[in-house]
Amino acid sequence: MKHIDTVIIGGGQAGLAMSRCLTENQIDHVILERGRVGERWRSERWDSLRLLTPNWQSRLPHFHYAGKHPDDFMTMPEFIRHLERYAESFEAPVQTGTTVQIVERLNNRRFRIATDNGDWSACNVVVATGFCDTPRVPPFSAAVPSDIVQLVPSDYRNASQVPQGGVLVVGASATGLQIADELTEAGRKVTLAVGTHVRVPRRYRGKDILYWMDVMGAFKAPASPDEERKSPPPQLVGTPENRDLDLGGLQKKGVRLAGRAISTTGDRVYFADDLEAQVASADSQMMQLLAKIDGFIESSSALAPAADLDSITNVNARTAPTVIDLRTDDIRTIVWATGYERRYPWLKIPVLDDRGEIRHEGGVTPEPGFYVLGIRFQRSKGSNLIDGVGRDAEALSKHLAERFRDHAA
Repeated sequence: MKHIDTVIIGGGQAGLAMSRCLTENQIDHVILERGRVGERWRSERWDSLRLLTPNWQSRLPHFHYAGKHPDDFMTMPEFIRHLERYAESFEAPVQTGTTVQIVERLNNRRFRIATDNGDWSACNVVVATGFCDTPRVPPFSAAVPSDIVQLVPSDYRNASQVPQGGVLVVGASATGLQIADELTEAGRKVTLAVGTHVRVPRRYRGKDILYWMDVMGAFKAPASPDEERKSPPPQLVGTPENRDLDLGGLQKKGVRLAGRAISTTGDRVYFADDLEAQVASADSQMMQLLAKIDGFIESSSALAPAADLDSITNVNARTAPTVIDLRTDDIRTIVWATGYERRYPWLKIPVLDDRGEIRHEGGVTPEPGFYVLGIRFQRSKGSNLIDGVGRDAEALSKHLAERFRDHAA
């Protein structure tokens, strides 16, 4: 068994950010990564995906984008290389190809971390396996006929792998919209089931919408993990032309919109009669955000062109079906873009709540020396962003360093 001060589980942006902060504090540690650096970005994302955040926002502790196109959006290969360069910049102690099998208490001061590549003992453990862990699929998916192909976003690569025929995409946050858009562009007949969503334009008053939210301090505002269930990711897409992607735009392309998917019976899928209400709520929240930006521009005397809302499209919710027949509509595939949950079958520490999530406050769990990083709304509204996880890592490393010094005294 190898002994070390701290073990970080996961070698994505969260694990690397934590490693950089621990290096700064001269705390001996190792990153255990089941695959390669940024493995989920390599193997669980579709081919055409780009980051939703501009390149300038890919900031990590002591590392930032230094290229010539700060307002563009990285492709997956580009972002993977960004993470690799980050790891190289401080010689991150990553042990790749190492799957964690058990984390348990060794004694009152140390943990045992068993892997398929040897065991470790450590005073501290940081779980940095990420927010997008296991796709969440509603239980009623089990009633879908067996000859209907069911996919989750981590399995989807491109339209060519989807059987010919219609497609039902369930979920209308950024992931669901982008997949529905790509399938429509490929000539598929798409139905999109829409639940709670957040709508924003890609650009507003001459700047990316995330620029305004960043300078206004929106991403640093405090938050709690419970907000994850109330606030889905916004409908955005990163493209070279900075185009918008919203329900109205998809509807103009021929996508049929329905309300929230609620059940299946045989060949039929049923939807709530709530599309109009969901759209109205999202539009109201968007206009409130744009009004805050207008107020910020005025109060700060920032230079910005006048507001142009011509790109904001309306949705016709009156045509939304409450039931569809998969056979009649020739729907051969369902894509469940219904979010993620975390699963920790290897975790033998009593820190899980009744939903199977790690209990924590800002990443600090009730178990001394046991931490979590990379959870959406972990400390702030921007915790799920790349630079947000960096801020969380800096805060968490301070807590860990103080604990380490106390134990060393």
